[in-house]
Amino acid sequence: MLLALTLVWLAGLAVSGWQPFDRATWVMEVAPALIALPLLWVTAGRFPLTRLALALIAVHGLVLMLGGAYTYARVPIGFAAQDLLGLARNPYDRLGHFMQGFVPAIVLRELLIRLGGLRPGKLLMVLVLACCLAVSATYELIEFGAAQTMGQGAEAFLGTQGDMWDTQWDMLMCLIGAACALVLLTRVHDQQIGAL
Repeated sequence: MLLALTLVWLAGLAVSGWQPFDRATWVMEVAPALIALPLLWVTAGRFPLTRLALALIAVHGLVLMLGGAYTYARVPIGFAAQDLLGLARNPYDRLGHFMQGFVPAIVLRELLIRLGGLRPGKLLMVLVLACCLAVSATYELIEFGAAQTMGQGAEAFLGTQGDMWDTQWDMLMCLIGAACALVLLTRVHDQQIGAL
């Protein structure tokens, strides 16, 4: 499964990086995938993740690559959704932040169960939600730092689209994504963890 993820990501990186809207933004947006891939390979032998976690990581990487190619505010499928739903802005950024909670919720849950010795239950759910929100807040601080460093070029990376509450919306979407993952995938995830 990791080999399939790698091949899909290499193709995604090649396509999204061929002629991105802004090269610096592309690098920043796909950086999590570039960091995650070697880590997945290094840890695969002694700590293989469940198929569910790997599949979600694969999808999340593709979301990042598409956002990096166009910048989140310009992704064509986002414009289609904007028109279809009558929204004031391209919602692809919201999808990206939803995924920023949805995918890490399952990965963090797996780490806390398998390495931390926590049992499934309410405490685990609260810890996963808190960790996902902390990751989102950290990412927003990284975006803030990038905006300060890049000056005028930061708008493409931040993708605020004129929304003064963009940071708060981003963190809320992450939290909603994490909660959805826990509600929808806990049973399947428990079965896959049990099978390891």
